[in-house]
Amino acid sequence: MTTSTDAHRLAADRASFTEQVQRHHRELHVHCYRMLGSFADCEDVVQETFLRAWRSRASYAGRSSVRAWLYKIATNACLDALDKRPRVPVSGEIAWLQPYPDELLDELASSEDHTESAVVDRETIELAFLTAIQHLPPLPRAVLILRDILDCSARDTAELLETTVASVNSALQRARAGMREHLPERRLEWATGADPTAAERELLDRYVAASERADLRDLVDVLHEDLRFSMPPQPGVFEGRDRVVQAWVDGGFGSDAFGSLRCLVTRANRQPAVANYARRPGDDAYLPLAIDVLRFHEGAVAEIVTFGPEVFADFGLPDAI
Repeated sequence: MTTSTDAHRLAADRASFTEQVQRHHRELHVHCYRMLGSFADCEDVVQETFLRAWRSRASYAGRSSVRAWLYKIATNACLDALDKRPRVPVSGEIAWLQPYPDELLDELASSEDHTESAVVDRETIELAFLTAIQHLPPLPRAVLILRDILDCSARDTAELLETTVASVNSALQRARAGMREHLPERRLEWATGADPTAAERELLDRYVAASERADLRDLVDVLHEDLRFSMPPQPGVFEGRDRVVQAWVDGGFGSDAFGSLRCLVTRANRQPAVANYARRPGDDAYLPLAIDVLRFHEGAVAEIVTFGPEVFADFGLPDAI
């Protein structure tokens, strides 16, 4: 029989536990995002992590840090999720890829804990990295994240994944080879810092102005001749500035039926991003259309990854402007 004293003690334990684990919420969320590639799925897995941690709290008994313990649970929760719902790239495309708002990444970047702030280094959170890592099988993916991003030792990684050091080393070797295969060529040449330069800000302003005016000539001027354009989860990658622009024209861009655009500048995955709002004929306001996540190279927009209006809420963007 449960007494009122027992109930109060349980409530106090739960409150203390919640406070302890919530300190690691954002860090675990980013970890699950790297594992899953989908922003929408992360919160469910983090909550599953906290539920598993609560249920196994008696067996934890402080044998490792809370952070290490939670990472173990979160990583295995991700592996279980991937096992239940396998996701395989089709024609090299990651249909489930979603952007991660910089505003949320800044919660970790501003942390006094260097370990936490390093978790959101640009080169391991940008879309190119996320795309590449999603090509890896789940276990090598987990090993790569733990070893190369979180800087866990081979022994700690083996313990976390309940395997051997030899297996970890083998998986890491395969994972690194896979990343070299799927990361863009000359990637390090365009991986700049998180803070945009004056030239990048000017380029972004020109991109926004040309988009809002539906001025194809000015838009072409800011696009790299080797431009890549994709729209997850829609299949297909368009390559080459002329082909991309023609696809936009074929889709109605600049026509009366398409309407007019207004843009809000934001950031995602440590990259500049533009939230596009469209006002169609008969509309009273500009409504969410798409978010373009941009990559700059050689003074031009070299890649655009476009996401639908369903991601606007994740960025705290208005429903209409």
